[in-house]
Amino acid sequence: MRVKALMVRILRQIVRDKRTMALMIMAPILILTMMDLVFNGEAYTPKIGMVNIPEPIEAKLELDDAKITDFDSSEKARAALEERDIDGYIEFANGTPSIMLEGSDPSINGAVMKWVQTAFKPLQSVGQGQSQGQGQAPVIEPEIEFLHGSSDMSQFDYFGPVLLGFFVFFFVFLIAGVSFLRERTSGTLERLLSSPLRKWEIVIGYVLGFGVFTMLQATIIASYAIYILDMQMVGTFWFVLLIILLLSMSALTLGTLLSAFANNELQMIQFIPLVVVPQVFFSGLFNLETITDWLSWIGVVTPLYYAANALRDVMVRGLGWESIYQDIFILIGFSVLFITLNILALRKYRKV
Repeated sequence: MRVKALMVRILRQIVRDKRTMALMIMAPILILTMMDLVFNGEAYTPKIGMVNIPEPIEAKLELDDAKITDFDSSEKARAALEERDIDGYIEFANGTPSIMLEGSDPSINGAVMKWVQTAFKPLQSVGQGQSQGQGQAPVIEPEIEFLHGSSDMSQFDYFGPVLLGFFVFFFVFLIAGVSFLRERTSGTLERLLSSPLRKWEIVIGYVLGFGVFTMLQATIIASYAIYILDMQMVGTFWFVLLIILLLSMSALTLGTLLSAFANNELQMIQFIPLVVVPQVFFSGLFNLETITDWLSWIGVVTPLYYAANALRDVMVRGLGWESIYQDIFILIGFSVLFITLNILALRKYRKV
């Protein structure tokens, strides 16, 4: 009977917590739906540039299953490649084809090379037909160059910047949210609200206090990933550190904001599948061009999307301030927005 009474008490407690019940059902459904939309998206279609390809040769190429763009010079094609408008371009020099790949994503490199093999197959067939009459077969072996990366680049080198940003965001969000929640439940925040301190002073004080730990954490994690795990690092380390710090600040301010809507640690953790997990799918860890169009907008309203883009630009592509400054300012904007909402949440705060 005592076991039955305990079981009934637990069941009643769960039933009374409507948010926990909804999360237990809806969170797995939400995540599974996202996984279905991501992994069952359309196959990636490579974007190929063609630079002054002789018409007789271009007529024999299999140009299906790719988005073809013609360029009248290699300079224009390279500019499009640097802007990532195309994945690679092909040009002929002295009868030999050469391929320039953007190179930062190994999966896209593989898709382009697979397409190239299919596209050039008719030329190989022609060459083999000529060899039977002439005694030799011209072997077409394209010269392959990389704008970024190399043929030795691994998937970890490409996914690494996103994972680095995600783990920093996740742990800062969780620790900041739970810590700020304890300040409320322990009565510390109530005493501060009754003091002469203004609301914005309380928020800034908490942000700066947690920010010191955040800076230390970001420095250690970034250094370990790059110098111990040997994650690919082409650009400047200080830019990586700046991006990680700004991402940490956005996670910190978001965590403290959402903690105002939680009554205990369990409810704070419930925000993870709703706020943190979706960012994994739309941060660039998976190719966003294969995701359903009506769902792809989620990425652009999340901090991790911009941090991952900036980290890849620095770590994989070796780019500098002129390429990442927009992402930097957007991350700053997220932090300012969350700080402002924190102040407003404290002003409306009644029950501590």
